[in-house]
Amino acid sequence: MATVLWLQGGACSGNTMSFTTAEEPSVVDLIVDFGLDLIWHPSLGEELGENAKKIFKDVASGARPLDIFVFEGTVIEGPEGSGRFNMFAERPMKDWVNDIAAQAQIVVALGDCACWGGVPATDPNPTSSTGLQFHKRAKGGFLGADFKSKFGLPVINIPGCPAHPDWITQIIVALASGRAGDIALDELHRPLTFFKSFTQTGCTRVQFFEYKQSTTSFGEGTRTGCLFYEFGCRGPMTHSPCNRILWNRQSSKTRAGMPCTGCTEPEFPFFDLAPGTVFKTQKVSGVVPKEVPEGNDHLTYMAHAMAARVAAPQWSKEDMFVV
Repeated sequence: MATVLWLQGGACSGNTMSFTTAEEPSVVDLIVDFGLDLIWHPSLGEELGENAKKIFKDVASGARPLDIFVFEGTVIEGPEGSGRFNMFAERPMKDWVNDIAAQAQIVVALGDCACWGGVPATDPNPTSSTGLQFHKRAKGGFLGADFKSKFGLPVINIPGCPAHPDWITQIIVALASGRAGDIALDELHRPLTFFKSFTQTGCTRVQFFEYKQSTTSFGEGTRTGCLFYEFGCRGPMTHSPCNRILWNRQSSKTRAGMPCTGCTEPEFPFFDLAPGTVFKTQKVSGVVPKEVPEGNDHLTYMAHAMAARVAAPQWSKEDMFVV
């Protein structure tokens, strides 16, 4: 039976809310069918006060073995490195994180905030928030670039704002069933099984993308046009399976006519909310997208785009649905 301790730092609880809605497997399945011992969780844990504090102390000291340490939210280091902006069980949360991570067999950062700081780490970052092993795209974070858990793994990042519930439970199942060594990670420590493909993979607008036809208004669902060219959709360069593993088993942002915001990448939110970056495609000379799909250079992309527009059939310029 694998033991799991889940703590929460600077966060909105979004990943916990996502976790509790998981279906494949569900939270109940994790405990009943897979034998997970969830020894404490900020929303689901039964122990309070001194009883809860004893769990944290026993784990932090190594008196109680811990298989998986899940951390949600940022590590808050302010003010002035003290961590006292985020007190928990009479200590700065950062001190609990430091001690418990050192004892855990596996450490999991859940959600953008835990992975690389997310929204709280956006400049000017008044709380001095950071991720467990990354600060934005720079490796390091709170635990340091060289951190390895007792199992010999770096922090496993499951990003998203929030992460999809099934990403969370399926990775936990793999870790809890002794398959941690089978989980291949990318350069940002994300499991490749979920984060090798792009949000664009499976997008119902991909035919418009191929012919470089853009939509001119929000909320058109799958009716017409690609959201990449004008509305800042980051689907072609965001690693996620959002159009393969659908949200609520039926939809995704792009399927509902909403641009992908790139929430599984360190640049979320919108390149630190620089003016003009929200729902607007950044362009060079007003024509060339500042960012092009991964694997392309700007020259090759523009040559392909011009050829695609010339070859675009009439149907790609029209509303696809009549009802």
